[in-house]
Amino acid sequence: MVTTTSQAIAQNASLLTNNASKQSFIGAIIGIVAVVIATILSGHFENGKISWASFMFAQKTNPVLWLLDAVPFLFAFWGQHVSAMISYEAGAMVIDQTQELRTHAAALEKKASHEATHDSLTGLPNRTLFIDRLEQAIYTAKRGDEKIAVLILDVDHFKEVNDTLGHYNGDRLIKQVSLRLSNVIRESDTIARIGGDEFAFVLPKPGGLSSIERLAKKIGKSLTQPFSLENLTLEVQASIGAVLYPDHGKDADTLLQRADVAMYAAKQNKLGFAIYTESLDKHSPHRLTLMGELREAIRQNELVLHYQPKVRSKSGRLCAVEALVRWQHKKHGLMPPNEFIPIAERTGLIQDLTMWVLRTSLKQCAEWHNEGQHIDIAVNISSLCLLDPEFPDIITGLLSSYDFPAKALTMEITETSIMVAPERSLEIINRIHDMGVNFSIDDFGTGYSSLAYLKRLPVGEIKIDKSFVTDMLTNESDATIVKATIQLGHNLGLQVVAEGVENRKTFDALKAMQCDIIQGYYVSRPIPPSDIAAFFKSNVGVK
Repeated sequence: MVTTTSQAIAQNASLLTNNASKQSFIGAIIGIVAVVIATILSGHFENGKISWASFMFAQKTNPVLWLLDAVPFLFAFWGQHVSAMISYEAGAMVIDQTQELRTHAAALEKKASHEATHDSLTGLPNRTLFIDRLEQAIYTAKRGDEKIAVLILDVDHFKEVNDTLGHYNGDRLIKQVSLRLSNVIRESDTIARIGGDEFAFVLPKPGGLSSIERLAKKIGKSLTQPFSLENLTLEVQASIGAVLYPDHGKDADTLLQRADVAMYAAKQNKLGFAIYTESLDKHSPHRLTLMGELREAIRQNELVLHYQPKVRSKSGRLCAVEALVRWQHKKHGLMPPNEFIPIAERTGLIQDLTMWVLRTSLKQCAEWHNEGQHIDIAVNISSLCLLDPEFPDIITGLLSSYDFPAKALTMEITETSIMVAPERSLEIINRIHDMGVNFSIDDFGTGYSSLAYLKRLPVGEIKIDKSFVTDMLTNESDATIVKATIQLGHNLGLQVVAEGVENRKTFDALKAMQCDIIQGYYVSRPIPPSDIAAFFKSNVGVK
């Protein structure tokens, strides 16, 4: 039975009053005993003896005893009254404190409930609440025979920000990203932070696939403006994967899993956005297995290097090789880089992988130099290395250890690799360039700030991306881009390399455009180091 506050106070007051009444009764008894003793003493003093007659005589004739006779009764009454008041007030205080405790407990419970369903950093729903809302959206869509879209967004290279700038700045960046993302969705949409750098969206009534793609581009575009962290300016890009209910799944777990597969495909192919298809899903278990094996493969030297020759267009003679990593997997055999490089980038192993390639290629190339084959080596460098202030010292140590000339080493970097923290990357690049190491911009033309950074970077070479070279004979636009890039590079005093050259006609066209260096299957496929010596001896010039 639930009692009211007033009833609770009355019950508490009654208990306290009963306890206080016992003490008042004892006090009254003591007062009566004191009156009796005083009366006996008074009768003795007046009559010289102690008797009932002297006792009654003292009570009748002594006015002081009359006042004293009233004290026990006054004491009992006043004590009872005061104890009742104190008991009531004490009970009220207990009730007030209890109510405060209940209010505080309710507030803590509410806070705990919020923290259990919301991300503490951004205030957005967390994975638990997101799944609940997704399930509700599925239930509503099922009843109305409607569609919903689920998107997963992953911030590219976020681990590099954490590793280089610290988790404090990483958290600040995530908070800014969450604010921008929240501002581009509709009120009916849900956004949640479901991982360290992953956000998920539920979009009711999204329209067709084209509408989803437009929204994904809008979300991606919201991150294109640089982010400011103290004295740093960071460029952020993201990869987005999308699925549609019920086309791609009919429950929350399936939709999230397949959206993650699509997001990974977008990251791997550097498309920025991808919609799930069944062809993507067949690689998912394979990818998860490889993620756990790659770190051990680096430690156990299960990786191997192949080298792709580069030749001068005018002479056709070998001038350099590019080191390209392969994985000699125990189960899957020799794996090409496109199957594990994206995994290395996502898991943060790309720096360890880059350092392995650098050490192995410099050691191998030093052996060729000692054998009289003075060949230059080109190595792809990850963006994480360009943010590491110790990286220049590591390069110094490697060059000294293998007695390898710095001028024979070219580091290939991409435009996007310096976008994470341009100023810091530029500082690292300049330090390494001051040692005599050369730099080349790989995949030139695919970034969005080529000219802005080209004039600031100490590079001596640009590589035209193979996406332009492959179709230049059949696509007039690609041919125009290739020709313009060659002219731009020469006007800036840079060498120009064309990669992806697969036939004689393309080779001749590039030679006519005065492209300096040619690389591709027409020249040679990547070959293992054991076959390089034979290539050196047989190379009398590509005709």
